[in-house]
Amino acid sequence: MLRKAVASGLFYPSQPKLLNKNLVDYLGPPQCKHKVRGIVVPHAGYFYSGQVAGAVFSKIEIPRQILILCPNHTGLGPPLSIMHRGQWEIPLGKITIDNTLAKRLIHYCPLLTKDTEAHRFEHSLEVQLPFLFHLRRDFQFVPIVLGHQDYSIFECLGQGIASTLRELPNQQVLIVASSDMNHFEPDHLTRIKDNKAIAKILALDAPGLYRVLKAESISMCGYGPTIAMLHGTQATPETNQAELIKYATSADVGGDKNKVVGYAGITIR
Repeated sequence: MLRKAVASGLFYPSQPKLLNKNLVDYLGPPQCKHKVRGIVVPHAGYFYSGQVAGAVFSKIEIPRQILILCPNHTGLGPPLSIMHRGQWEIPLGKITIDNTLAKRLIHYCPLLTKDTEAHRFEHSLEVQLPFLFHLRRDFQFVPIVLGHQDYSIFECLGQGIASTLRELPNQQVLIVASSDMNHFEPDHLTRIKDNKAIAKILALDAPGLYRVLKAESISMCGYGPTIAMLHGTQATPETNQAELIKYATSADVGGDKNKVVGYAGITIR
């Protein structure tokens, strides 16, 4: 199956020349690259969140195998939806799904359902692909869309990811958690709320992140992907290190300060 681009022209430019120019601008000058296990990157329109996403992607090595986890904004498809074969098309070219990696993930996390419907109109995964393709054209990936579920479901997925990666000790696999932060509240309040959530991610505390989101009513849309990524990277203070690369809100590019969305870019080594 070929999954056609649906976010181009809306969240990012549909013309390849303009898209490449945007990506160069957001990535900025060449940086020292680091190997990382996981990242959190936003998925709003590039005008709003491109600087944050670019700051993350500019600092990391892009491996050949990538797992991208995103939330379900459309409500379509099953709760844990995986596309296990086919290609995704973006204005810059076509990207192949890593069927072998997908099969391993399904083996270790039986809750995953083979599905295309949840992916058909979902923008939050697609917007990551131009950055990745610009930096490494030969990568393959596995797309997973997560609906709103209990913590145990995200933990189970993360454990399945960790088990899969233990089978691949000599292969680098990047886990991308696509997420915006707090939504549609005043700028000052969003920054306070987001700081609380970011602190838990930097502490590699997946249960703590879930608790603070519920206790503080923080509307982080990709909390499920982030929790699964934290478990999937075997995140513990003894082995991993998290770093906040950049934070912004939509108000930073001239948006309404009374109703903003927060964006955080985080790496986990």
